[in-house]
Amino acid sequence: MTVVPGPGGGTVRLICDRCGGAVVAPASDIRDSDLVWPITTKHGWAGSPFALGPHSCPTCVALGLLGEDGRGRSTGPRPLPGSLRIDYEAAAAVVWVDGDVDASVAPTLRDALAVAGLLRQSVVLDLTDVRLIDSTGLGVLVRAHQDLRQRGGNLCLAAPSRFILTVLHTMRIDLLFPIFGSRRQALDELRGG
Repeated sequence: MTVVPGPGGGTVRLICDRCGGAVVAPASDIRDSDLVWPITTKHGWAGSPFALGPHSCPTCVALGLLGEDGRGRSTGPRPLPGSLRIDYEAAAAVVWVDGDVDASVAPTLRDALAVAGLLRQSVVLDLTDVRLIDSTGLGVLVRAHQDLRQRGGNLCLAAPSRFILTVLHTMRIDLLFPIFGSRRQALDELRGG
């Protein structure tokens, strides 16, 4: 079941069957507890009009993570390319990457940052589990920074390794990004606390 009662009364939680991301919406947005298409449509989700799903969040839809049966119907989720996840917090979208950011991961990361930037003004790139970044990865970061800046947003880096900090400094792009010691610090700062 991918639409369940939400926290507190009067809300429902729509859960992505692919990535586990969720949104909470007023229960008043739906008139029939089995028919949830008003919520999925309002929030840009794809999938079944019924509560039992499957449902996919805008990120998974935009990244093309749903297979098609040739007639435009979803055949269910496909594996997420690379090790990447997007979490939507109130203050920002957080893109988490596991592993090196190189030419093999760059296209997926580029798409994820673009989608995250469409859904939130600020994006935090969580680099906790990234050891290395190559020139292709740096290009993705600079482009995402430029795209977000044009829309009045920003790209923050959280928990970059010493190597990544050195690369950013050597390439003289370290001042482009607000850099934080952890994801939590970045989100706290973006919330104004």
